[in-house]
Amino acid sequence: MDPRLVERAQRGDEAAFAVITLAIHVRLKQTAYRILRDRHLAEDAVQQALVEMWRSLPKLRDVSRLEAWSYRILVNACYRESKRHRRWLGQLPSLTEPAAPDGTGPVNDRDQLERGFAGLSIDHRAVVVLHYYLDLTIEDTAAALGISLGTAKSRLNRAMAKLRVALHADSPAPSKPTTESAP
Repeated sequence: MDPRLVERAQRGDEAAFAVITLAIHVRLKQTAYRILRDRHLAEDAVQQALVEMWRSLPKLRDVSRLEAWSYRILVNACYRESKRHRRWLGQLPSLTEPAAPDGTGPVNDRDQLERGFAGLSIDHRAVVVLHYYLDLTIEDTAAALGISLGTAKSRLNRAMAKLRVALHADSPAPSKPTTESAP
């Protein structure tokens, strides 16, 4: 992002802020959706974040950190939106039995992963999205979330463990070898 554009927006230039918004809006919306798992909630969170960004932009000290700063504001907006609605997003019980192998394995794996991801807390989803989807380092992820590095590592570790369990939940259990005794 051009630092001069950010500085103009900090001084109240609405056109400069509109250019910034156009540049980051899609990425903010995708990030919010991945955290909240609901399109409408994500749109609301992005709107809240953009309003907060406009109000707080004059306080941004390092214009080169605009992207990380915007993610922090967005994640906080996602937290508020999630708390306001107090519901588990995307957790629908399975209504069918697992299908027989028919070439849909990758789709089933994706669905299992999606159910596992939806079952994560918003804190865990935020760490996973920032680290893996946005490709932030764990240090930058911690900074964007306003948490310690140890907390970020712990949340990421727990989230990945839960996702592994979700991926293996519907896998057939390995069969035990039978031993036959001779009469």
